[in-house]
Amino acid sequence: MYNPAGTQILTLTGLRFDANLGILAHEKTAPQPIQVDAELNLGTQPLKPQDDDILHVLDYRKVRQIIIDECRAEHVNLLESLIGKLAQRLLQLPGVIGVRVKIAKLEIFDDCEVAIRMESGQW
Repeated sequence: MYNPAGTQILTLTGLRFDANLGILAHEKTAPQPIQVDAELNLGTQPLKPQDDDILHVLDYRKVRQIIIDECRAEHVNLLESLIGKLAQRLLQLPGVIGVRVKIAKLEIFDDCEVAIRMESGQW
């Protein structure tokens, strides 16, 4: 039976948690809230998976935990360093051919959010 295909993108939006990040004195002594948005390009996939088994797809619970673990693994001075490390890790996941990641520092300024967005791989 013919099963048409399409491009599949796994998206996690608005993931908020505390991470050790920054160059300022108070940032080096205490974690601060960040928000991560991630898109993972899984390329061409059948419109319906081969079966209804979680073992045959990229489990978004694992992706979520990898994002949290990578961002909390160690203190990082620069947002640019953290996003590069995270993008590299996500590209290593099975079936992932491209990533788009945004990390925002939520409380660095009272009047705006500061964020870096990175895109890597195939889109």
